[in-house]
Formats: sequence, structure tokens, C-alpha cells
Amino acid sequence: MNKKYFSASILALFTITAFSQFHTLNIPQKSPKVLESQKIGVTDITIDYSSPAVKDRDVWNNQQIIPQNGNPIPWRAGANMNTTITFSTNVNIEGEMLKAGTYGFHIIPNEETYTLLFAHNHNQWGSYYLDIEKDISLRLEVTAVDCNFSEQLNFEFLNRSENSVVIGLEWGDKRIPFTVSVDLNKTVVESFRNELRGVNTYHWQAWDDAAKWCLVHDTNLEEALEWSNRSINGGYYGFAANKNVTNTGTNIKLLKKANKTDKVAEAIAESKKMLVNEHDANELSIFFLRTEFYEDALDYSKNKLKVFPDSWSLLLNKGIANYFLNNAKAAIKDVKEVIKLAPEQFNNRLNEIINEFETGTYKLR
Repeated sequence: MNKKYFSASILALFTITAFSQFHTLNIPQKSPKVLESQKIGVTDITIDYSSPAVKDRDVWNNQQIIPQNGNPIPWRAGANMNTTITFSTNVNIEGEMLKAGTYGFHIIPNEETYTLLFAHNHNQWGSYYLDIEKDISLRLEVTAVDCNFSEQLNFEFLNRSENSVVIGLEWGDKRIPFTVSVDLNKTVVESFRNELRGVNTYHWQAWDDAAKWCLVHDTNLEEALEWSNRSINGGYYGFAANKNVTNTGTNIKLLKKANKTDKVAEAIAESKKMLVNEHDANELSIFFLRTEFYEDALDYSKNKLKVFPDSWSLLLNKGIANYFLNNAKAAIKDVKEVIKLAPEQFNNRLNEIINEFETGTYKLR
């Protein structure tokens, strides 16, 4: 055969083969790709893996499926490309710190003990070229547990709490679990600081919610008070200022938490001067009751009843304030007047309140 013709034929065959192999058709895979995610606090955890099936095989003891003892290589914790796990913030895994980022997830089985490898070099086909000495950011040991049979390999998020979750790789009748936890206060506050510099800076609700979260979690209180003030007073030149019952309440709670007694009294006095509708007046009087400012609740309810004389809810709050100020007789009288004004469906509860006032058993719900 003519050498030139032969070479051309080989080239043509290669070209045809190449074009037949590389295309964009979406074809079902034996080990389909799975993307799972979970959030703890503000931390996003995303696991990207391919999910093989058991298919009547002894997967955990078959050296051809899962290499044992790292011989000749670790296992990719799935199929095809190595499994990857992405953490949007720094985390602790089984108590060991790991920085935010994406990591290739590999496993070395050794009977019932498993070595978990988190590799910063994560863009690999399987584990074939994993460099154990140079690519690993975190290495730790865990113990497998039994679980309900799972035909397809999958990752489960278990025992989730506010700041932690157990991730379990499950395949067949075995689970390899490891706990991921975060420094909740640190990660959330850092996230707030970042987000409040963007579009959220123009929304009083964002500043108030951030301050309120810190208040509830008893953390970062000084900065939370600054955020609360920003919600009320706005940014430069008072831009986006919005003083209202909600953020004023948060501000008073923070001042009370910080034992700033003079500032609390000043803030309460200012809150009473706000122009409000009947709904907000009711909300503010309830706030005074719940924060145990009973005299302020009584004073405020009395004054606002002059503005909204038909407000049975304000009259009820006045009665509750009287009760907590040890004036049960006045409290009962107030609630009896409320029954005349309130919708009939509330009568049973109002009569219960009267009984609780009489027996000294009333509690705010």
C-alpha cells in the first residue's frame, strides 16, 4: 500500500474516532453524578460525587472496587472524578480545623478503621495521581458503623444542630461518619460584617436582624449595639434611617443587656414619643411587658388609650401591667371592660385571665 495513502487513512480513521467519542449528548451514566448540600449556621457544605451501585457485589471487601490499606492507592469515595467537599467557611472536622475551600475526599480502608483524606489538590480523576505527601490538608481516623442497606453510594447529613452536622458516606450496609462543626458566633458575625457592606446596608431590617441575632446568642454585643443604632439612625447623613417599634425594642434590650441603665431610660422615654398607629402602640406596650418594664407599660397604655380609646388590646395590656404591679383589683376591672369591647371569640380566654389574676397564676404567653 502506498505509504502516503496509508498515513492519510490512519489520519482519517483517527479523526472519525475522535469525533465519534467527543460530543455533548446527555447520556445516562452507570454511576450518576450527585450534588448534595447542607447549611449549618451560615456555612454551606457541598458534596459533589458520582454514585455507583452495589449490584450484588461485596463492595467493601473487593480490592478491585475499594482498594484496601491504600494499596495501590486510596479510594476516591465514589466513582469517576474524585469526590469533592466544599466548605464556605472554616470548619472543624472531628475537632481538627480545616480552612474554607474545596477538597478532594479520599479514603483509606483498614478493616473497621478508615483514614479520611482531604486534599487541596481536588481536580483529579479518581485517586490515581493523589500525592499523599503533598496534596493532603487534613488526615484523620474514624470508625465505620452499620446502617440500613443502601444500593447506591450516597452521603447523608445526620444529627444536625445549630453548629454541627454528621456527614455519613453510606454504601451497602456500612456508614463512614465524620462530624463537621463550626464556630457559630465567629462565622455568623464575620458573615454579617461582610453582608452589611453590600446591598443590605440600605435596609434597616438587616441591621436590626444582625443586632438581634447577637443579642439572642449573647455575643458581639458592643458591635451589635452599633448595628442597632445604624438601623435606627441610618448611614451617612442619616441615609435610610428608620426609627420604629421593632428596632427601638432591639436597641432597648441591648442597652439593658449591657447594663447601660441611663441609656435604657433615655431610649424608653424616646420610644414613647414616637408617632405610631394603633397596631404599633399595642406592640410597644407588649414589648414593655415582656421586658418587665411594667410601669412603662402602664404609663404608655394609659396615654395611648387617650389616642385610641376603643383599643381593647391596649386596655388589656394596661390590665396586665396593673397585675404585675400588684394591683389585681384594677387589673380585673380592666379586663372586664375589655370583654365589652373585644370580639366574642376572645371571651373564654379573657375570663380565664380574670381567674388567673384572682388566683395569682397569670403568666405572659
